[in-house]
Amino acid sequence: MVMNQTIYEMNGKQFQCPIELSVSIFSGKWKTTIICQLLEGKKRYGELNKNIVGITHKMLAQQLRELEEAGIVHRQVYPATPPKVEYKLTVLGEGLRPIVEYLQEWGKHFESSMSTDP
Repeated sequence: MVMNQTIYEMNGKQFQCPIELSVSIFSGKWKTTIICQLLEGKKRYGELNKNIVGITHKMLAQQLRELEEAGIVHRQVYPATPPKVEYKLTVLGEGLRPIVEYLQEWGKHFESSMSTDP
C-alpha cells in the first residue's frame, strides 16, 4: 500500500513532518533563549543583548530576524532619536508558552536524573 506523504513548507524549505518543521523554528543556539526572554514580556534590543550572556550583536539581530520572519516575534519601531525598537511575541509565539514551560520542566528532570545516575 502506498501512502501519500504530506510535505510541509516554510520559507522555501520542505519538511517531512510537522515536528521537523516545529524544531526548525527553534534551531539555532539562541532562539530558545530569546523566546524565553520574550515570554517575560516585551523587551528592547539592548535588554535582550544584556540579558543573553555570550550572544553577539550580529547573532542577536539574525536570530530575531529569523523569528520575525517565522511569525514568532513582532518588531515594533518607534519614531524617536535614538531609534527605539521593541520585540514581543506574536499570538503565534505566545502559543509556544506551554511547550517551552514543558521543555523547561523536562530539562530540569533530565538534568537531575543524569546527575543521580552512577
